[in-house]
Amino acid sequence: MKQAKIIFVLLAFALLALFPLIAGKYGIDLVTKIMIFAVFALSLELLVGGTGLVCFGQAAFLGLGAYAAVRLSPQDASPSVLWLLPACVLAAALYALLVGALSLRTKGVYFIMVTLAFSQMAYYVAHDTPLGGGTDGIYMTTKPVLGSLLDLDRPLTLYLFTLACLGLVFAFLTLLLRSRFGRALAGIRVNEQRMRATGFSTYWYKLAAFVISGGIAGLAGFLFAVKDGFVNPELISWHVSGNVLIMIILGGIGQLRGAVLGAFAFAMLQELFKSEVIFGDFAKHWQLGLGLTIIASVALLPRGLVGLPQQLAERLRARAKPDSATDSGEPDDE
Repeated sequence: MKQAKIIFVLLAFALLALFPLIAGKYGIDLVTKIMIFAVFALSLELLVGGTGLVCFGQAAFLGLGAYAAVRLSPQDASPSVLWLLPACVLAAALYALLVGALSLRTKGVYFIMVTLAFSQMAYYVAHDTPLGGGTDGIYMTTKPVLGSLLDLDRPLTLYLFTLACLGLVFAFLTLLLRSRFGRALAGIRVNEQRMRATGFSTYWYKLAAFVISGGIAGLAGFLFAVKDGFVNPELISWHVSGNVLIMIILGGIGQLRGAVLGAFAFAMLQELFKSEVIFGDFAKHWQLGLGLTIIASVALLPRGLVGLPQQLAERLRARAKPDSATDSGEPDDE
């Protein structure tokens, strides 16, 4: 089973690497956007699936990374990726440190509401002050480069760079969750009180996970800003935090593969229901179709899309048991 998971992940990344060979400009742009969402979903998966912390303010770190990318970029020269990307990640991580230091002293629904409040604070700073450009947003006039080796103004280069970022984040979180630190986070998720009784300072573990999660979301924000060349306050709004939570639920909480799969599924469902070719005038009400599909998915797939193969295998085994019992000569109830 473990080898099958590794093969699945490697095959998926190989297909993404080969996708530009058969895709047009629209396809490359769409999959780049989805991969950025996947990085964003992985940042929340560390909190929800890895630590048991349901954060409803993840969009704040995404938006802060995006705004930092635009604000720190000079107007007359292309900035270097080597300093701009770490700066965006650091800005988001520092805000996550502030938010986490305060919000992690609460639990349950109170934690959810505090993180949402901090996200809304960031939204109103971007929306109502010149710092964020107000409702009009701000534009990124120059795209990051790395000498003559890398120019993120080119769609194919940005696609491959985003794929590399997704792969590195996935590998980093895989190693992190398998480390002693990751095992401690898993213990906190299952029973935090027991972890405290065994001598773990759970607050600092959760704070570290919160900061790492915020930094990864800041990376996604940097990629968003570079791709669109534009940032507005909607990137920090509460519905973005809700969307990424839906992604990891749809894909399957507790699995990094689920976060990536959920991001792809959510984005493709959006594109499907927005298609006027398929749904005609109903495409104007695409949110209704998307919502009903998600409700059905949650009801029918309690372990998400990533758990579908196991769910089907269990049903097949359950159907095979009565047949095997009959074949073995066991008497019927009658």
